[in-house]
Amino acid sequence: MSAAGIFSTQQTSPWATAAHILRGKHKPIFAPHCDCGDHVIIINCAKAVLTGKKLEKKVYRWHTGWIGHLKEVGYDKLMKENPEKAMTIAVNGMLPNTTLGRKALTRLRCYAGAEHNNAAQKPVEYKI
Repeated sequence: MSAAGIFSTQQTSPWATAAHILRGKHKPIFAPHCDCGDHVIIINCAKAVLTGKKLEKKVYRWHTGWIGHLKEVGYDKLMKENPEKAMTIAVNGMLPNTTLGRKALTRLRCYAGAEHNNAAQKPVEYKI
């Protein structure tokens, strides 16, 4: 298992650095065709702050696959009900839309509070 890193959303833009580490770009052996990233744990997702009026104006949309079934939810409701999903969506948008990006997303763990159940992996806290 590769090393695990912890980010707190109280730091500035942890999702961009999390995507960077999930890809493995921080390593000297990085190659764009190899999966060499590390595991990332994001804590305090419920305390994340969106700048400007993004909380009111930003909307997450997805299609169910059925005709006319375009679903949408505002970020104010998404951050209130499921902040972990909002962080996962943010990091997913910064990863490539390939099999490597989907594999990298499986190494991401998001938690709404400060507690997490990955203490056995001895994660290291990253300072941004």
